[in-house]
Amino acid sequence: MIFVGELADLPPGESARVQGEAPIAVFNVDGELFAIDDTCTHQDASLSDGWLEGCAVECPLHAACFDLRTGRPSGPPAKKPVRTHQVSVDDGLIYVLESTRVDAAAEGVS
Repeated sequence: MIFVGELADLPPGESARVQGEAPIAVFNVDGELFAIDDTCTHQDASLSDGWLEGCAVECPLHAACFDLRTGRPSGPPAKKPVRTHQVSVDDGLIYVLESTRVDAAAEGVS
């Protein structure tokens, strides 16, 4: 488990970046926490620096959008999904359990 920080320090609409095997972005969407790989699959831009809109984040470089629930891009220029990660809160502290691979559903595999 990767320690992110205190829940009180990540208000709704904000994000945090932590280092796992690869950088991970953690987002607070109206009190629900999501974690995805922080690097856009189109080009090396930090998604934690992007714009949060509902359960999607827009990459600050070329406007690729990723669904925070699935990691799937909504369309070009990104074509590949990012990994999603499990987030837990224990006694007011946020932790991320890093996934080992992209979810098959996000890749479009059934």
